Amino acid sequence: MSVSFYSKLNQSWFVRYKIYHIPFWFVYHYLWWVVTLGNPIKVLQSLAVLPYALKYSFYVIFQAMAVYFNLYFLMPRYLEKNRFVVYISYLLLIILGATLCIVGGYYFSAYASGQTIAELFGQSACFNTFFSNALPSTVASMTLAMSIKLTKNWIQTRQRQQLLEKEKLETELKFLKNQFNPHFLFNTINSIFFLIHKNPNMASDSLAKFSELLRYQLYDCNDHQIPLGKEITYLENFIELEKLRQNSNIKVSFASKPLYMGHLEIAPFILMTFVENAFKHVSRDTNRSNWITIELDLNEQQLNFRVANSVSSDVVNEVVKSGGIGLQNVQRRLDLLYPGQYNLKIQNDQNRFDVKLRLTLTESVLSSSLQMA
Repeated sequence: MSVSFYSKLNQSWFVRYKIYHIPFWFVYHYLWWVVTLGNPIKVLQSLAVLPYALKYSFYVIFQAMAVYFNLYFLMPRYLEKNRFVVYISYLLLIILGATLCIVGGYYFSAYASGQTIAELFGQSACFNTFFSNALPSTVASMTLAMSIKLTKNWIQTRQRQQLLEKEKLETELKFLKNQFNPHFLFNTINSIFFLIHKNPNMASDSLAKFSELLRYQLYDCNDHQIPLGKEITYLENFIELEKLRQNSNIKVSFASKPLYMGHLEIAPFILMTFVENAFKHVSRDTNRSNWITIELDLNEQQLNFRVANSVSSDVVNEVVKSGGIGLQNVQRRLDLLYPGQYNLKIQNDQNRFDVKLRLTLTESVLSSSLQMA
């Protein structure tokens, strides 16, 4: 057990301080010099000699410092905030500074070995020679590190988007499963069955609504965004069918102003959640009125939606915790689908439960294309 603990501790320390980067930098510079000199054996032999190993360490240390300063300071502060001119200016200064430090390594190596520059590196060696060797290497290391970092960020962003998409789909499936349940089906079918003998015309109309509702659940709501008109029609059909199933002492009203909404889209089941919640938790007291009020208004692209219902005092907390797939799940869907585009207020007291949603909708792609044409 103690061995496992120390193993995990060492591994955590190893990863946290990025010690595993050190072998990478030595291998990278070794390969760079192999490409430059064309002889891997000669490179290994030169690295074993102190003056050349000292020069080599200047490459490793100062290029690594430049790379990490760029990755963990310049990129988050300037590149990711679209301050490109400032970022490029600082980046060029960092590359130049690292290159000059590496050039200094040549002179320091000669000084440490007690030799002249010509004796250690050849008669033709000079500042320009050292600079022309160090600059491409520094640029290459910076480019490689940025490529790795940007690729890693892209992969992480994709994974995050996939997780969000998965959560969205799972939430929608849970909602569909909750809506498309035998209890709702059997009660609605039974209600229509009794109407066939009592009021055939009303039964026929209810059956048509029931058919439209099922078709919507199975086919029409498969897209990420659907026309707002379809969602409202679905709400109306659902409300009419729920009226058949409810007691006669529950008053249900649905008010919507004349809307021009052919150009707008909405995510399916966003509004439906609150309506289903109201029917599920409306009070059914015999000594007072029970009611559900649903209001819908549209101001340009802003949808105002309100659902209120009477509740029994002993089930108020249950309404908050459980309605449908849960009001918390609905808010998570809104956060996912409409970040910064909605305002949701939920109020409850001993006698009523009130939900107000203000939502900024998007225009359909076809409508936007027609406006641009």
